[in-house]
Order: sequence, then structure tokens, then C-alpha cells
Amino acid sequence: MISKFKEVITGKSSHKPVFGAREILKYLGPGLLVTVGFIDPGNWASNIVAGSKYGYTLLWMVTLSTIMLIILQHNVAHLGIVTGDCLAESTMKNIRPAIARPILATGILAVISTALAEILGGAIALELLFGIPIRIGSIIILVVVIFLLFSNTYTKLEKLIIGFVSIIGFSFLYEISIVTVDWPSALKSWVTVSIPHGSMTIVMAVLGAVVMPHNLFLHSEIIQSRQWNKEDEAVIKKQLKFEFTDTIISMIIGWAINSTMIILAATTFFKNNTNVTELAQAQSLLKPMLGTNAAIIFGIALLFSGISSTITAGMAGGTIFAGLYKEPYDIKDSHTKIGVSLILIIATVIIFLISDPFKGLVYSQMILSIQLPITVFLQIYLTSSKRIMGRHRNSILHNIVLLTIGSVLAILNIMLFKSFI
Repeated sequence: MISKFKEVITGKSSHKPVFGAREILKYLGPGLLVTVGFIDPGNWASNIVAGSKYGYTLLWMVTLSTIMLIILQHNVAHLGIVTGDCLAESTMKNIRPAIARPILATGILAVISTALAEILGGAIALELLFGIPIRIGSIIILVVVIFLLFSNTYTKLEKLIIGFVSIIGFSFLYEISIVTVDWPSALKSWVTVSIPHGSMTIVMAVLGAVVMPHNLFLHSEIIQSRQWNKEDEAVIKKQLKFEFTDTIISMIIGWAINSTMIILAATTFFKNNTNVTELAQAQSLLKPMLGTNAAIIFGIALLFSGISSTITAGMAGGTIFAGLYKEPYDIKDSHTKIGVSLILIIATVIIFLISDPFKGLVYSQMILSIQLPITVFLQIYLTSSKRIMGRHRNSILHNIVLLTIGSVLAILNIMLFKSFI
């Protein structure tokens, strides 16, 4: 109930957080909602391809992407905490509409691309587990997600997502426990940059699957919806500390799960010279290699990944669409409802037009990486402004780091385009 959260922001609450374990637990949640976005089915496709074709070699990209993600998510969360506006709202309020609307339009396209991968992943899981055709499965995932979004508050959805993330995490913990991992090679690959010939598309897919533009919009919205005493400088500083703790914990969980996907693919498929071209193939190959239980757990984890990440994609889409009207996300408001429904339905329709679902997953992540620099430079502009952020604007050092990340993302995109020429 965002309207109630907004009332709290006005300062009517006397809540004064203390930096303790019990208090920290109250703030955990926003980061995990973001984490779901980068352990979605698109990540599964990118990571399985990366591991099956290049072994442990591309693990460094998960590390680099996660470091970038922590910095970017922490920065955009500051915008929500300090201003009480999410990224989309702040864009419309502080940038000329002729520029702001096209920027947010690219964000909506990115969310559609994200939702496509997530609905498709859930549908593939239904096919693997129950034999349901992918197109029918896509409709089932769409209906389930819209029902969950329209009938639950942020708080209930956070609890649901935490449960889903736990299931996914324990599933991969089981999978990794039954394979033989070359840990020295894995450790080296986590910190050694290497771009094998022909791997640029997969490198960009891994990047786009971890550092996702819709998560930047989503995090700024979720975090500002639970503020207290915004006019109290001491409370704001406490909130920033709590947010950073939440972000670090959540991103490390996501890094571990993504790394595990690549390691699992490397130890099963790459080791046996098997090039995986679709998720269904990955599950079927796990049966003779790791047993029936491993294959079933793979499908269950994929299903929960698809549902939970589609929920967050819908929330991100509603956030951006409502932001076009300078409004916060509120599932009872018509603009939010239209945004959520429109984006998820368009994504589902596109699935009906895709001939190769697995390639659709991989290329959807590549599209995200192309849009990403736009969102990154947008948030740098907003969080660097003294007029918008006051004393909490980015320091010179922060801007150097953020601009470096934005430049790296832009350079990687140029390299991607060159690889197609």
C-alpha cells in the first residue's frame, strides 16, 4: 500500500532506527527483490551457455558485474531515500519532458525484454516438469503473476520473494554438492579477465543478465516506499547504512547463485564437450550425469525463478509507467495497473512469435546491456545534482567510479557491435 508508505514519509512516524541485528532484519527485503532480477531465467540461459562453452573462464564477468551492480544499486537507492522519488519520478520532475519521456521509453523496452525472458523461463520450467507446451505455459505464468501483483502489498511480496530465493539457493547448493569442482581453476577465473574468441555476445549477455536497468528503477522505488522521518538528517544517514547492508548481503547471494550456474555447467557439460543450446537440453543431460533428482530440482528452481523474477519485472514496469505521470508505484492506481499489465502482456505476445526460445533468452539479456548505459548515465546525472540531492549528492570520487562504470558499459557495447560487423 504505497499511499500508506507515503504518509509515513511525511514524518508522522517517530521511528528512529538503531544499527543492530534486529533492526537490520526489518530493512532486509528491497535488495532481495533486486537479486531475483539477476538470477532470472535469462541468467540461467547466459550462464549455462558460458559454462558449457567456455568452462570456468567467464566467471570473472559475474564478479565484475556484481561489483558494478552493488555500486549502482547503492547509488540509485540513495536517490529514493533522500528525495522520496524513484528514478522514474525523479526523471520526469527534473528533466525536460522531451528528453525524459524517450529515456523512460527505452526503460520500458528493457523491462519488456526482461519480462519476456522471465515468463519464457517459467514456461520452459512448466514444460520440463509437467509437459505443458511453452505458449500455454507462458499464459499460465502471466495469469499467476498478475494475480500475485494485483492482490498483494510490497510487504507480502517481499516475504514471498525471500521464500522463492531460498528455494533457488538451496536447489543450486544441492546441485553443486554432487559434482566435482576444480576449485583452484574456479578461484582463478573469478579474478582473471579473459575474453575467448567468439565469446563477446555471451560476455555481454552475462553482463546484461546481472546489471539490469529495470532493477535500478525498481530498487529506487522499493527503498523510498519504506522511509521514516525524511526530514530528520540522522534518520536518513541510518537508512543509508541499513540500505547498504541489505544491498551487500543480497548481491553476494546473487553472485553466489550465478557463479554456481556457470560452475555447474562447466563441471557437467564443458567437461564432457557438450554444447548446450537450450534449457530443456540442460535438464535432460543432467539426468544421466547427476541423476533424476538433480534434473527435477533444476526444473523446480527454474519455475520459482521465472515466477519471482516476472513479479519484479512487472513491478519495475509499473514503476516506470507511473513515473511518466510523476506518480509512485501503487497497484491500486490505474497508471500502475496499466503499466504492469501492458508490459507483461506484450512480453507474452512476443513469446508466441519466437521460434527459438533459448536464443530469445540469451538475446533478451543482450538487449538489456545495450540499454543499460542510458539508465546508468541518467542516475549519475540525478544523483550528482545538488539541487536534487542536497548534501547527499555524489562526491567527486563517487562520480569518478560511476562514470568509469558507465564508460566501461559503453565500451563493451561498442565491442559487441564490432563483433557483429
